[in-house]
Amino acid sequence: MVGIEIGEIGKGMKNSVAKTSEEVRRILALACGDRELLILATPYLRFESNFLLLDEEAVHVRTTMGSEASIYGLRNVDLRIRFPHATRFLDAKTRLLGFGMAEGHRSIRLEIPSSLVDDDHRGAYRAERVGRVEVSFSTPRFDLRSGTLLNVSTTGARIQANQDSLEKDFKCGDPILITIPLTDDLKINSSAVVRWTDGRTMGLKFMPTLAEAVLTPLSRWIFQRREEDRERLERPLSPGNSLAVAKESRLVLVSSSAELEASLRDYLIDLPKLGRVPPTMAAMKEIALERPSLVLFHVIGLGLDDRKRLRAFVDALGNRQPFLLLGVGVEASALMELSSELKAVAAFVLGPRPGPFFHRLVQGILRRHTDGFEGTPVPRGKV
Repeated sequence: MVGIEIGEIGKGMKNSVAKTSEEVRRILALACGDRELLILATPYLRFESNFLLLDEEAVHVRTTMGSEASIYGLRNVDLRIRFPHATRFLDAKTRLLGFGMAEGHRSIRLEIPSSLVDDDHRGAYRAERVGRVEVSFSTPRFDLRSGTLLNVSTTGARIQANQDSLEKDFKCGDPILITIPLTDDLKINSSAVVRWTDGRTMGLKFMPTLAEAVLTPLSRWIFQRREEDRERLERPLSPGNSLAVAKESRLVLVSSSAELEASLRDYLIDLPKLGRVPPTMAAMKEIALERPSLVLFHVIGLGLDDRKRLRAFVDALGNRQPFLLLGVGVEASALMELSSELKAVAAFVLGPRPGPFFHRLVQGILRRHTDGFEGTPVPRGKV
């Protein structure tokens, strides 16, 4: 399965944070000790998790989902982890090694990354969606003022005064004290310096750096907001009515089974309409011309003849649209291997009662490959 990382916000150069195995292990050990939040991301899905344990061969993370999501969601050549670390948000490529045990609980074992990079090319990511947060701050003459928080990062904040212009009382470099009650459990009391003023608005830099007891939860809080922003940006918008675009999007099942077609329509409710074509070369040529949003190949056998036939169908599509291998009654590992060979976007073995994960997988592929598709939200899963 191939693809690029989803939801990239700004394509800048990523700065290496840890290049050696010792540096990587040190940072991962700290993350495990703090049970730090992390995001497991593929080109089509993302899951929240937490670090648990670092051993000689793997890093263990928490799992709250069944093996279905782990096998089909995380077994991807483009699997990445993202997590906060002090003032940085780190990113690394990894791969699924299997399941393990950590502190008496089942865990997911991931390959230890060869390096860690800073996932944001700016100095510190600024969370703009902070809600209504009232702040208080002092003037250089120790008068107390009040205002509203506009954004916050791990290194500073931007605020707006409730009353008059700030330019007459503050100049660049002035030291102040500020209190930001961000949440019930996260309150910033810090000294800061003024970086700039513009009318009632002022930019501040925390000076000195926030204490670890505040910095760690603040970094985690901002990281979660950034991931939510990335998720919204995953859904590309086209000019015009996005709902109309979504209705024009089509799923095509290549299968002889009318029963499977009916079942899939139940599983993929609220997604673009599903149609079925017979597994013939003539049908493949029509699909190549019509270019549906996603082609689902019904795979009922993995013998040599089955593989040759499927490869011929895929070649007939001419790389014009994404396709998924939908296995019924076949071995998952063999289907995944074939999927990798054919460069399918995903593979999935459909059991008698598939859970919501299959819906989420198809929805993620459509969001990635179909401009304007929004669909009906499905609750985000956690690993």
